[in-house]
Formats: sequence, structure tokens, C-alpha cells
Amino acid sequence: MITNVFLKKNLSGLYKFSLILAIILLITLLGFGFPNDYKLFVNIFFILILAIGLLKTILKFFYTSDKFIFRVFVFDVLSVLFIGYCVYIQLADYSIYFVSKYLQFAILLKLVREFANPNFSFNRKYITPPQLFIISFISIIILGALLLLLPKATTHPINFLDAFFTSTSAVCVTGLTVFNVSETFTVFGQTIILLLIQIGGLGILTFAAYIAYFFKGNSSYEYQITLGNISNNDAFSEVFGFIKKIIYITFCIESLGALIIFFSLDDFNIGIFDKVFISIFHSISAFCNAGFSTLPNGLMQNITINNYSFQLILIILIFLGGIGFPILVNLIKYLKYFFKKVFLRFFYKTTEEKNWIFSLNSKVNLFTSLTIFGVSTLIIYFEEFYFTLNEHTGFGKFVSAAFVSMTTRTAGFNTINFSELQFSTIILILLLMWIGASPTSTGGGIKTSTFAIAILNFINIARGKNSIEIFKRKINESVVQKAFATITLSFLVIGLGVFLISKFDSNLPLIDIAFEVFSAYSTVGLSLDTTVLLSEPSKIVIIIIMFIGRVSMITILTAFFKKNISSRYSYPSGDILI
Repeated sequence: MITNVFLKKNLSGLYKFSLILAIILLITLLGFGFPNDYKLFVNIFFILILAIGLLKTILKFFYTSDKFIFRVFVFDVLSVLFIGYCVYIQLADYSIYFVSKYLQFAILLKLVREFANPNFSFNRKYITPPQLFIISFISIIILGALLLLLPKATTHPINFLDAFFTSTSAVCVTGLTVFNVSETFTVFGQTIILLLIQIGGLGILTFAAYIAYFFKGNSSYEYQITLGNISNNDAFSEVFGFIKKIIYITFCIESLGALIIFFSLDDFNIGIFDKVFISIFHSISAFCNAGFSTLPNGLMQNITINNYSFQLILIILIFLGGIGFPILVNLIKYLKYFFKKVFLRFFYKTTEEKNWIFSLNSKVNLFTSLTIFGVSTLIIYFEEFYFTLNEHTGFGKFVSAAFVSMTTRTAGFNTINFSELQFSTIILILLLMWIGASPTSTGGGIKTSTFAIAILNFINIARGKNSIEIFKRKINESVVQKAFATITLSFLVIGLGVFLISKFDSNLPLIDIAFEVFSAYSTVGLSLDTTVLLSEPSKIVIIIIMFIGRVSMITILTAFFKKNISSRYSYPSGDILI
């Protein structure tokens, strides 16, 4: 009995070691390449790993004490069939000296399944949720930088700082780059950037939580508390349901967006694979408000500048990605209510009340976002009518103005040369970048709700009121305090960034530096052609600002300050002249 346990433990350890070796070989194969003489051994090793993995999965169906979960059963059955098919294709159609894409994908799928460990747990005595959130982003950024340094990821060698800058920009869904993405990075490198954007947009903890939900249906209590703190969801029982909705909504919107983009690229004289990759890349980049593009000059080329249907699709994707996941859930709930109320009213009587469908958070952020978008579109339209919009006519002018208005809110795509904008328009764009998207979205900035609370507070002070009221609700004092802390901290970070870069690169115009810092803090990714001119110290400053803008300064502060437990006493109040 002891011998069997010992043997089983050692075989399991040997198999895990083999999987780690398979990861190293796969990264080496994709990132560096292998001489043909060694590919025979790589093929044999991969096929052996897959054969053992398939046998292990099949035996698990008959000899396991784990709880039966239907979706996991379906996943394993489909993976067994697919991996078996990939091995068959490799052996039947490809030389043993050539590691096919089928075999590589099969190994990747097997690695994902084997390392999809649902037992996420940690001790909150040693690490707090904000600290875990920050560590997860730093880890992904470093890993992304190392992957971008692989020889096959770029067309020419790049240094670590530039790779780290690009990785930070992708994970923080910013879009600032010191290179032309299409010229510097290969398809493999662009795929790495795409994965970093997707992970950064949703957060690695969100993916980890979904893996836990998918393969086990639950996770540790500590992890649920962490996810609740990060997602601002106090109902811990609903955390995994909310995470599941985030994943499903994101992939559904991105898939639909990629499909529509694909059919809007009829004028592109490229192959089917390139068109599919461009569609997927721009759909994910737009929804995650990243602003990266794989086109030669971004969107600054005739084929996209005048492709208004393509721009409208991106506007919708940027808006949906920037309004926040709770609001997206509210919108879907409202659409269901509307469909039942209008189309099924003769067959189905709904008892839902519309006022309870839209939360206060959704109402405030939707109203603020749509108002800012509408007003800024009109201002840009009239300001740039005879200037940067002059080459467009009729409806095209309005679409281009709307695209500029939407993309400056944190997306970072550009169909015009921003360095040619009127100075008044640049000042407006600084304001739009600073405001940014809505909370718990893929965008940055101080958030639309913060801006709305600040405006309402100004009005209340003028009226002599002590509390903020909107939509027949009173805003909690703690929310107001957090909003003004966010505003103050944003000015401190932006001001310090402008000061440091103007010190390191004194030859650059102040407005260009300010634009770069605002863009980095709000994770926008727009530039007045300044990013490529930055010195190494300035690049480090921008990297830090992009990171702060993504995780928020308040999260960083709460990660390093011990949370105060409320006491039963309070000091007498005092007044300070303002």
C-alpha cells in the first residue's frame, strides 16, 4: 500500500515535471526556433505527453472521487477528441521533423487543462486584496516583457526597457508605444500583445476566478472576499455569478465585433488569415479600450480614415467596454425587460419594475457618459470643421468627430493627426482623457461618476445644501470623499509626471509633455508624436504613470496602509476656513 502511494506520488511528480519541460520547449520553439535535427525529439516528446494526458483523462472518467460537473465532462471529452485529431494530423500529414501548428495547439490546450488548478487560496493576514491585485498586474507585465524579448516576437532585437514599456502599455490597456507595432512585432509578437490586452482589460484575477468556477464551481472563502473587494461587490454569494457574466459578455461582444469588422474590411487587399487576425485584434483592442493596432500606420491611412462603418463599429465597442460591466449587465437586463414588455406583452405578463432594473450607478454613469460624448462631439465637429475634418464631407465629418470624441475617453485610436488639432481642441481632449471611462470598466481616467459627483457638489455648495441628491437618492458621504480623493491624487500624479519629464526632456514643448502624461494616466494611448522622442528616464516615468492609472492611486495607498477599524468614540468637530 505504501509502495503504491509512493509510486503514484512519484509518477505524478514526474508527469508535472514533464509538463513544465513541455512549456519550456513550446516557448523555445515559438520564441527561438529549433534546428530540424532536434524537432524529431520534440515531436516524440510532445506526442508522448499528449498520449499520457489522454490516457489520464480517460481513466479519470472511470476512477475518480471528484464531484461530477457536466460542463467539465463535456470539456474533457471534446479536448480528448480534438487532441487525438491533432496527433493524427501530425502523424498522417506532416513530417516527423516538422512540429505542426496542430500539435503545438494540442500541447497548449493540454497545458491549460493540467495547470487549471481551481484551488486558489491565500492568507489575508500576509497579503491584502489590493496587494494581490497589484502583484497580479506586475507579474503579468514582467512576463509579457520577457515574452516580447523572444527573437521570434520581433522583426529586430529590442531592449528590455522598450519591451517593458510595450508590455505595461498592453496590460494597462493604454496604447502608447515607442514602435510601430506592425513593423516591429511579428504575428507571434502581436498575438502576445493581444493576450496581454485581454488579460489586462479583464484582470488576471477575473480569469483565475472563472477557471475556479468552471472546473470546480467554487473557491476559497478568502478568494471570494478578495474578488468582492476588487469588483466592488459586497454580496460574496454573487461574486462568481458576476465574474461569469463578465467573461460571457466580454467574449460575446468581442466575437460579434470581430465578425462585423471582418465584413467591413472588404476594401482591404489582404489574405483571409490576415483579415481574421486584424478583425479579432481590433475588436479586443477596442472593447478593452487599448488603442493598439496592427495596421501599418494605425488607423491613419486612407482605407480606414474614410471607412466610416469600421469607425462606427469601433465607437460602439469602445463605448460598451468603457461603461463598466455592472452597467452592461443592467443594460442586458433592461433589454430583456423591454423585449418582454413590448413584444411578448400579449403572451407573457412581466411583474418587473423598470425603476429597479437600472441601478443608481448605471443611471449616473450612463447619463454622464452620453452627455459628455454628445457635447464633446459637437464641439470637435465645429472646432475642426475647416481643419482636420476638412477632407471629410457630410456624414463623414460627423462620424470622424464622434470617433475622436469617443476614442479620447481612453481608447486611443487615431484617424487624424492629433498634432494638427486646434489648440482649443487639444485642451478639450485633455479634459476628456482626464475624465475617462466609467468605474469597473476596461477604461481609465478619474471615471465619469467621479466627475458627476464633483459637478453635483459644486452645485450643492452654491445652493447651500449639505448632501448630494440625484435621481431621488442621497449619495453617501464616503463616496464623495473618495471622489475628491481621486481627483486630488490624479492632479498630484499628473503634475509630478509633467515636472519629471520636463526635467528629463527639457527640449520638448510643455503641451506635448502634458498631453503624454494625461494620456498615460488615463490609459488613453494618444500622443502628439512625443512617445518616440522620450528619453529612458521619461519612459520609466510614463511606465509608472500608466501602471498607476490602471490600478488607481487609491488602490496603491490602501495596499500599503493598514485599514482603520472604526472605534466607538469620536473627537469634537472643528471648523477650518476654506
